[in-house]
Amino acid sequence: MASTACALTSPALADSRVPAARSKSPIAIGLPSLPPLPNVASQGTSRISGFSPKRLAQNVVAMATGEAPAQVATQLPEFVKTIQEAWDQVEDKYAVSSLAFAAAVGLWGSAGMISAIDRLPVVPGVLELVGIGYSGWFAYQNLVYKPDREALLVKIKCLYRDIIGSS
Repeated sequence: MASTACALTSPALADSRVPAARSKSPIAIGLPSLPPLPNVASQGTSRISGFSPKRLAQNVVAMATGEAPAQVATQLPEFVKTIQEAWDQVEDKYAVSSLAFAAAVGLWGSAGMISAIDRLPVVPGVLELVGIGYSGWFAYQNLVYKPDREALLVKIKCLYRDIIGSS
């Protein structure tokens, strides 16, 4: 085992005839330069002169409903008038606005809590299994046999009547 030569040596290192100045110079690999960015200010105004988001929204609504934009524009104030009339009929505006604010805060808090639970490692999978199990149990208890389905429909109709009122 006198000496072994490495097959992965660089030709510049293995060849003693290469001048020393060449081996000391760094090798630069250049990447192609990117094209210049377009001037957004000059092109944006020339392309979309006369652009109006409100007009675009009216045209989209008109195309979706198949009506003329003038007819669509008159429907929005009617909707607003309906809301205003309903708000005027409310006697205790403070209570209604407090309930709406509490509902928004509750929705925000519950969304935060659900996202925090969802980030836990095992809990989302366990809750998914619980949901699948409960859905199977509910279907077996209430939907498999005809008398159970009829009893469930009677319960739903009774609950609907209690919430909405007899009419």
